[in-house]
Amino acid sequence: MNRSRRFAELATKVDRNATLPLNEAVARVCELASAKFDESVDAAIRLGVDPRHAEQQVRGTVVLPHGTGTSVRVIVFAQGDLAKEAQEAGADLVGGKELADRIKEGWLEFDAAVAAPDMMGIVGPLGRVLGPRGLMPNPKSGTVTRDVGKAVREAKAGKIEYRVDRGANVHAAVGKVSFGPDKILENLTALLESIARARPSGLKGRYLNNVAISSTMGPGIKVDPQSLTDIFK
Repeated sequence: MNRSRRFAELATKVDRNATLPLNEAVARVCELASAKFDESVDAAIRLGVDPRHAEQQVRGTVVLPHGTGTSVRVIVFAQGDLAKEAQEAGADLVGGKELADRIKEGWLEFDAAVAAPDMMGIVGPLGRVLGPRGLMPNPKSGTVTRDVGKAVREAKAGKIEYRVDRGANVHAAVGKVSFGPDKILENLTALLESIARARPSGLKGRYLNNVAISSTMGPGIKVDPQSLTDIFK
């Protein structure tokens, strides 16, 4: 991958073999961020699981205390009273078959989708389109529910879904540099605590291997695992 001169200069300020306590790593990421836009802060968490085994899949959701720093566009598949509830909660678009048809035609201008259970007959066929993009409503993530108002409010407030990839990594954005170190630290801690609770019950050996954080245009900063002991007990 080609790197910019600015990135190369920033990389010289980081010891790639060093690790920092979680709070210091967050502060360092903010310190190194120098792009002309408000960079996202991203976390990469490598776990000691084997994603090839279904029982070692790690997946969950968490509402970040300070949100993600981005505006979330939420659509809802609902009708009747639940459609009204979704609209009152702030959904950007509410509908049924006509909304599904619009998506089939290629419209994907939204960031999260919620569905009432009785709408899954309409939503189900959209799996091939929404699934690969992480947009398919799912009971496990709380996006197939009769409490559509709550689901919309959580999505708007900064609820994110995470899932381990084939390399046993979890990647997630935990805010914007403009949040400042304290709020980013609180968001990141909430994510790590959720991942810790999602540990597969039958897993033997180490669960957490390493954590690194970075801004969009900045180098990665490794976190000292010892500073995460209280989280991953």
